[in-house]
Amino acid sequence: MKSTIVVFGSSTGTCENIANTIAEKLGVEAINVTDFSADTIANYDNLILGTSTWGAGELQDDWYDGLNVLKEADLSNKTVALFGCGDSESYSDTFCGAMKEIYDAAQGAKIIGSVPTEGYTFDDSDAVVDGEFIGLALDDVNEDDLTEGRIDAWLNSIKGSL
Repeated sequence: MKSTIVVFGSSTGTCENIANTIAEKLGVEAINVTDFSADTIANYDNLILGTSTWGAGELQDDWYDGLNVLKEADLSNKTVALFGCGDSESYSDTFCGAMKEIYDAAQGAKIIGSVPTEGYTFDDSDAVVDGEFIGLALDDVNEDDLTEGRIDAWLNSIKGSL
């Protein structure tokens, strides 16, 4: 596996815990997006980027500066995988939608890790492109019993590309 880092934005700790789980399973470091910089991008081949979704599909607050870092970087030789946390019951119409903002900012990178929507219960999400989530969607509030299995399946599907 090439050099890989997990970058997360988390307000309540859920996304941070998931980022740390992913990083531990891959044997890599996880950092808060507040510590994300052009140097981070330059030093790693693979970026695994995670955010929670707030309100009507908004990005986690700390990610707004992180988006600028992504947009200003040359991502042409980078591989990016996304994961998002959301609440599929209370915010069924915007479930994990914030992943789409990171996805849009990471254009130019090789983006991997789409996930079929089968097995998820939600009404709508900006993070669904061509019938699949653009990354790993997790509802650790209402479906915490599925989180570990979804992480493992996703990591198995992307490891060969990292």
